[in-house]
Amino acid sequence: MTPVTTGALFGLVLALSALIFGFWGFILLALFMAIGAVVARVTAGELDLGNIVNAFKGRSTS
Repeated sequence: MTPVTTGALFGLVLALSALIFGFWGFILLALFMAIGAVVARVTAGELDLGNIVNAFKGRSTS
């Protein structure tokens, strides 16, 4: 899938959740989608959590 198609599908899912479940259902679904995206990137090796933790601690990554 292209990024445009993926973005359109995410937008569709979020819009439908807002219509069906209301504002808090929309927020909860968006949160779960973001968590799922982070987990997928970590498991695929595209995201290193160690660097993120170090950035929040104020340590330089270089």
